[in-house]
Amino acid sequence: MKLFNNFCKFAIIFLITSSASYAADKVKLRLNWMYYGSHAGFALGFVDGTYAKYGIDLDIRSGNGSGSAHRLVANKDSHFSYGSCGSMTKLVSEGAPLKSIGVIDAMGTEAVLVRPDSGVKTIKDLKGKKILTTSNAGVNTFFPIVLKNAGLSESDVNITNVPDGALVSSYLQASGGAVGILGGLDDKPAEIKANGGAQPIAFPYSDFGVDQVGYCIVTHNDMIKDNPDLAKRFMKATIESYANAEKNPDAAVNAIGDIVGGSMNEDAGKAQSREVLDVTLGILYSKANKKKVLGLNVESDWESMVNLMKEYNDLDKNAKASDFYTNEFIK
Repeated sequence: MKLFNNFCKFAIIFLITSSASYAADKVKLRLNWMYYGSHAGFALGFVDGTYAKYGIDLDIRSGNGSGSAHRLVANKDSHFSYGSCGSMTKLVSEGAPLKSIGVIDAMGTEAVLVRPDSGVKTIKDLKGKKILTTSNAGVNTFFPIVLKNAGLSESDVNITNVPDGALVSSYLQASGGAVGILGGLDDKPAEIKANGGAQPIAFPYSDFGVDQVGYCIVTHNDMIKDNPDLAKRFMKATIESYANAEKNPDAAVNAIGDIVGGSMNEDAGKAQSREVLDVTLGILYSKANKKKVLGLNVESDWESMVNLMKEYNDLDKNAKASDFYTNEFIK
């Protein structure tokens, strides 16, 4: 009888797991770039089965910048994207049918990063200098504001686009006389040091009046309207995955290594990923997120960024912060 009862238990478990596997929604998540430490929460949720628990068969794809990632959601190539909130806001203002359904990096880490041997000591020293960036990077959105608030014009600086894979190597080689790059304080200094460079001199955008929401989970308006259950399950899984990454960052870093392999599964690669992840984990909550609700789109943070874009980026003066986000999937 005991043997029969055990058989019945295993049969029930098999039927439940088989049914869940059969019913899982295939979901494509588009990252802003190739895997780096900030993406460790997604990797952990994929490897430890958190997304599967919520009925999601997750396909994580690399991107080519925040703008590109969000556009792939707008044209329904991908279901969700992770990338710059500022970049998404700009696209929405141009007609893209997108909305933020959750925030991971609650504050921006964008900066101008310059070589310590460049002779650049203040941001005004960038006048007449060459700075490298990539064409679809979210970091480009607010750079004109930084220049204006520093008393410079866009014509004062030579901005040159290079492929993302060549950004750090071109910086290290001072390609074409370049003195620096536009990049995130979360990932680029660690990448520069991992490739033999010295700690760069950083001019954070936040020092020049740029108060912004960092990186969002973005989806199509049709997803919100037609399949809210999937959006809710995706956000539940994502929030749980990043909460688990907070508790065990090494497991999250190991998850990236498991997925990507190669150098990211070696000690040096894991150390670099951990350095980047630690920055992301340190900005999961903005100062205005008093109750520390992971994933929350904080109204005052969005209002600050939208007002900034109205003043400097020609955003529609009638736009409201609430046009760009919803919290209905994280309650």
